[in-house]
Amino acid sequence: MVETYRQGDVLLARVETLPKNAQRKPVEERIVLAWGETTGHAHAIDARFAKLYQHGAERFIEALAGATLVHEEHSAINLKPGIYRVVQQREYVPGSSRIVVD
Repeated sequence: MVETYRQGDVLLARVETLPKNAQRKPVEERIVLAWGETTGHAHAIDARFAKLYQHGAERFIEALAGATLVHEEHSAINLKPGIYRVVQQREYVPGSSRIVVD
């Protein structure tokens, strides 16, 4: 069974390793996984406790000890150290789908 964490429209699914050729992305203070559409709130992790990677259209985080996923309208989630694929929920709209935003 895959270990997962969900906070609103963001899902983190644990994977064994990063994909080959995944590129580490520079971040300043926090890693924002998704922004709220109207509030400006964000699903984010303090960059001191995680690293962000990109592989094609997919994003991954490496959670280090102390990593916590926070959002102003959801309970904080303490993440176990490891590699996680970031999945943003999509919703159906007639004729297509779109990424869900808070």
